[in-house]
Amino acid sequence: MRNDTEQAGDGRSRVAVISGASSGIGRATAERFAALGWQLVLASRDAEALNALAETLRGRGARVRIVPTDIGDAAAVEALANAARTFSGTIDLWFANVGVGAVGRFEDVPVEAHVQVLQTNLIGHLHEAHAALPIFLRQGHGVFVNMISMVGFAAAPLAAAYSASKFGLRGLSEALRAEMAAHPRIHICDVYPALVDTPALDHAANYTGRALHPPTPMLDPRRVAEAVVRLADHPRATTLVGAQNWGVRIVHALAPTLSLKLVDRWFEGYFAAAAAAPVTAGNLFQPPQDRPAIDGGYRKPLSRRLPLLVAGGLVATLAGAALLHRRRTA
Repeated sequence: MRNDTEQAGDGRSRVAVISGASSGIGRATAERFAALGWQLVLASRDAEALNALAETLRGRGARVRIVPTDIGDAAAVEALANAARTFSGTIDLWFANVGVGAVGRFEDVPVEAHVQVLQTNLIGHLHEAHAALPIFLRQGHGVFVNMISMVGFAAAPLAAAYSASKFGLRGLSEALRAEMAAHPRIHICDVYPALVDTPALDHAANYTGRALHPPTPMLDPRRVAEAVVRLADHPRATTLVGAQNWGVRIVHALAPTLSLKLVDRWFEGYFAAAAAAPVTAGNLFQPPQDRPAIDGGYRKPLSRRLPLLVAGGLVATLAGAALLHRRRTA
């Protein structure tokens, strides 16, 4: 029996465009949509990785078109949109998922690296929206999904351009939602995951001279993919994935300067003890060279993560209460 998610109201198989599809959340989302019978148009800079993914999905019965694309290039994104329309005649959902990062003190990161992060994460998503929305307006429907991050609510020290790009995406989406308000079947949806266990950190540019290792707990990328897929049938403006989002938002709202100072000091302590590592531009200017994968390999079993989850929740709650008390008594 066919799942309701597979078909549009006219009985045809629905179509999703996914950028950044070769690994991580994009790959997980492609696999989930394919399992539900969607047709897929997949984009990333890595043609070889896209080909391998497409062959896997075709082997499971999916209809797939790949379009190697650098979303920082507006003409290339327009070509992606045209290829998608030629492939399927319509686009039901466009998932703007590409993201890169550069870790390091602002002054230590080359300005061209900062610019590349903004060009990809913010201008690239703008290119995608600019290509997708005219199609949605002509056909009278469509869901545009912006992958943002909890960093879109609270900036991350040592990731200035990344933070700026995510704050910018929030503003872009809010403006687009206002403009699309007269079109009830066109939806602009934002997804804000907490830390996700993908290869992204391994691929990030690293200008610290120290090895990077993310704090736990981390989300399974497939959980984020499920949130994206749900938006096809139940679109909403804002989707938070991961309990850490709430702690970050509460603490940042109550005392933004203090909370960021504490995070910065944590980074200082971490890098003082971390092993030395080479400075690298990561995947900023070229696709990663490793084997594409969904997972980053940093997650720990639930039995080991549960104390961290409980402790994290308690810390967020206590910090929020303390900061609120401080404000009231100031």
